[in-house]
Amino acid sequence: MTDPQLAEALRAAAYLEGDFTLRSGRKSKYYLDKYLFETRPELLRELAKRFARFVTDEIDRIAGAELGGIALAAATSLETDKPFVIVRNAKKADYGTGKLIEGTLEPGERVLLVEDIATSGGQSIEAMKTLTDAGATVDRVVVVIDRLEGGRANVEAAGFQFEALFTTDALGIRMA
Repeated sequence: MTDPQLAEALRAAAYLEGDFTLRSGRKSKYYLDKYLFETRPELLRELAKRFARFVTDEIDRIAGAELGGIALAAATSLETDKPFVIVRNAKKADYGTGKLIEGTLEPGERVLLVEDIATSGGQSIEAMKTLTDAGATVDRVVVVIDRLEGGRANVEAAGFQFEALFTTDALGIRMA
């Protein structure tokens, strides 16, 4: 599948119109429902191939933030034979280990964070701070779709590198 074909398939699968409140708290007339593309094996496979392009020999581990980044991290792990970790949004308070990072992450490891949609970049920044607090070096975050609403600028202002496989412009989505 070519990039333009994948962009069209992502839009066809995930683009919804209406009145939505985004994770960032912003209001939007459209929504990109990541679960509508992340749960389709043919699209998830294509995304993993594109994420794999960012996995160099220096990358030790893939990371995905819950919940949307988990399928992306698992698929990229399978594509690259690199292990992955799950970064929790908040500690489990009353059960299990209470860890913020699930899986094995060794201090000093270099990590690639994969994410679904970037609006403000807040989820990515939180996940990257959790990873660095655990002793990892975050190479960069790569998102499936950048909504072009400040995510890149915020991630870069926080001191991290940002890449996007697609933008809303590439998907033919224009802000109203």
